[in-house]
Amino acid sequence: MLIYLDNSATTKVRDEVLKEVIDANENYYGNPSSLHRMGLMVEKKIEEARESSAKLIGAKAEEIYFTGGGTESNNIAIFGHLSSLNKHNNIITTKIEHPSVFNVFKQFEDKCSVKYLGTDENGKINTQDLDDMVDDKTLLVSIMHVNNEIGTVQELNEITSVIKDKNKNARLHVDAVQSYGKIKIDVRKTPIDTLTFSSHKIHGPKGVGGLYIRHPLKMAPLIFGGGQERGIRSGTENTSGIIGFGKACELMFNSFDDEVKRLCHLKDIYMKRLKEEIEDIKFNNPKDGAPHIINVSFKNVPGEVLVHYLEGKDIYVSTGSACSSKARDNRILEAIKLDKEYREGAIRISLGYFNTFDEVKYVIDNIKQSVNDIRSITKRG
Repeated sequence: MLIYLDNSATTKVRDEVLKEVIDANENYYGNPSSLHRMGLMVEKKIEEARESSAKLIGAKAEEIYFTGGGTESNNIAIFGHLSSLNKHNNIITTKIEHPSVFNVFKQFEDKCSVKYLGTDENGKINTQDLDDMVDDKTLLVSIMHVNNEIGTVQELNEITSVIKDKNKNARLHVDAVQSYGKIKIDVRKTPIDTLTFSSHKIHGPKGVGGLYIRHPLKMAPLIFGGGQERGIRSGTENTSGIIGFGKACELMFNSFDDEVKRLCHLKDIYMKRLKEEIEDIKFNNPKDGAPHIINVSFKNVPGEVLVHYLEGKDIYVSTGSACSSKARDNRILEAIKLDKEYREGAIRISLGYFNTFDEVKYVIDNIKQSVNDIRSITKRG
């Protein structure tokens, strides 16, 4: 029995999506920039995908731009916002951002004042701290909606109000890669300037991302070429990937409420059983966190060792973000001030469409056995 519980890193492509990708490669392989019928057929398919991806956040189709992934979308958005940056400006982000945001902000530390918001033990920012940081020189604030490691959900409406009340010209960028398709977002009600999302987090193909840019905001491009995606992201489109992504968005939109409810229930069962079955554990995800992310620490159990024990039983979890899995320290768990004895024993269980309630007993039994085995070995050592 293979049980995949690393859906925050990537997801398995749904059968319906895979069929669309295959069909696109067989029948819609023209270049959408071509003027002939083959090109126009593909262009129509891409626009249908744009409509589907826009519906999940209440956007207009013309406000959606396709990219090569979430990391690229974040880079395009941030560099685009900061094209007019000067040394008198300041920019603000949090200490728990994904590397594709955090490391970009690090690049600007010698060009302007870069401010980093701390969080509480649940990963929530203090909006009063944000209010204190924003001033008339603030050019950009970038805050992720859902943290990819501990599932913290930031209050976007409150954050937006704080920023715009202090400086109506300051722009807000939101990394929504982990919330897109899992938590309701309505960009018509929440005046976010740019927002990023990714196909492979919602059971679509890899290599496709999305960038929402609020109309009529103008952005400086990061990639130059043939002017595809209305000049924001030049380069021949990944047509089969985009078409597959569109199908994944359609499926997510049609079953949104039921699927979120199912994930919440499954998450609750996992957390309840873990607490009942295993001693000396600590949950690092907040109670009101995202429906698909559990971050749990086992005292005196190295997380990396536990991951490999479970892998031997065909259970796949992670120690955190796949994008920073080679890092020696966990920046996110340090930011929430988790004690070292628990920080080193943290694993992330992230749920998706293919996970079932029937898997729970097998997973919990094997986590319990693995934790006990590792503890007995380290105790003897």
